[in-house]
Amino acid sequence: MAHLDLEEQEQIDRLKHFWQRYGQIISSVLLVILLALAGWNAYQYWQRHQATQAAALFDEVERFAREGDTAKLQRALTDIQSKFASTLYAQQAALLSAQIFVSQNQPDLAIAALKWVTDQSADESYRSVARLRWAGLLLDNKSYDEALRVLSAPFPKSFEALAADRKGDVFSVQGQTAQAVEAYQAAYSGLSVALGEDASGGTTSEYKRLVDVKLAALGAASPGAAK
Repeated sequence: MAHLDLEEQEQIDRLKHFWQRYGQIISSVLLVILLALAGWNAYQYWQRHQATQAAALFDEVERFAREGDTAKLQRALTDIQSKFASTLYAQQAALLSAQIFVSQNQPDLAIAALKWVTDQSADESYRSVARLRWAGLLLDNKSYDEALRVLSAPFPKSFEALAADRKGDVFSVQGQTAQAVEAYQAAYSGLSVALGEDASGGTTSEYKRLVDVKLAALGAASPGAAK
């Protein structure tokens, strides 16, 4: 028994020594871990709360968009942009609102909404869609240089052909035939990447035919026909 008591005492002494040496470090590490977990949980709660509130405001944007009430739509859009700018709901609301503003002949409001998505969105696809639509409105307004400026920044691979097609439209109305043909041919070549093809090639083929018509109007052939 005495031998066992001695061993137990030695183990206790070793534990005391270990804790005296490393106890403060262990406590500090555990505290950091617990604080990190608490912070993560708080962040997750905040994210869910933000998403819930943003979704409610997006419902308002959708309702005013369906009603065509652009005054209320603009207020709802400003609200969601100011409070939940980082959420996808805010960016979707801006894209939807821009469509309604265009349909209501308010291009300046539409351009402002699309520019906001371009500047604020962290999503590459949303930014690209906004830039393409923005450039289209500038083209309609005959702001050709500005349209080309919007289209000049690099696009993701999946949007390059669509951007080239839009550039071709700008060059075409400016009478810059050579640049328009070059842009349209780049668009034609890249459309399979941009849109993908279903089993029948439907989506891509339809768009290629449209670009082919534009090239024919300029007296040029598509890359496919040239082979």
